[in-house]
Amino acid sequence: MKCLVVIAHPINDSLCHRMAKTAIASLIANGHEVVVEDLYAADFSPALTYEERLTYYGPAFDQTAVKQNIDDLLSVEALILVFPTWWFGFPAILKGWFDRVWAPGIAYNHSSDLGAIQPKLNHLRYTLAITSLGSPWWVDRLIMWQPVKRILKIALLGTCAPNSQLYMLSIYKAEKLSHAQVDSYLKRIQSKISKWAK
Repeated sequence: MKCLVVIAHPINDSLCHRMAKTAIASLIANGHEVVVEDLYAADFSPALTYEERLTYYGPAFDQTAVKQNIDDLLSVEALILVFPTWWFGFPAILKGWFDRVWAPGIAYNHSSDLGAIQPKLNHLRYTLAITSLGSPWWVDRLIMWQPVKRILKIALLGTCAPNSQLYMLSIYKAEKLSHAQVDSYLKRIQSKISKWAK
């Protein structure tokens, strides 16, 4: 498959970048084609522009500034998102990537009566979210009810890419991990990717 890896962490030697490198190496080792978008390295602006918002309900979304990002998204069968969970949500730069790239006419179509939107990312088969959290697992799952997973599954994939299977790999207490715990988590990434159909 052709796979898009989107990385959203500002520090190059962070745990997230190590996770991304593991995912990329595993994809290549399993015979997949890989496209990488490192949002911070590319100085991606998360802010929706005036022109983009103005055309959200027009005949054609203004994709001038994000055309390459859109082309990448539309060309792949698998999407891998690597990011830290901050305040139980996406980093601003990744949220902005969704705002600007998952736009009308690209990720979905508006219905004629402004009712339920119509999905357009029907080519996506797999989505893997790889994320780190500072909190323990029970806060994310039992108190917050996994908000990032719910947004991905219901709001984004559920409406724009209903054919995509979602896999979520979260590592908790990220600031206090031992080398053995990190290595074990990286092996989980490799194992998950190795099970994808080639």
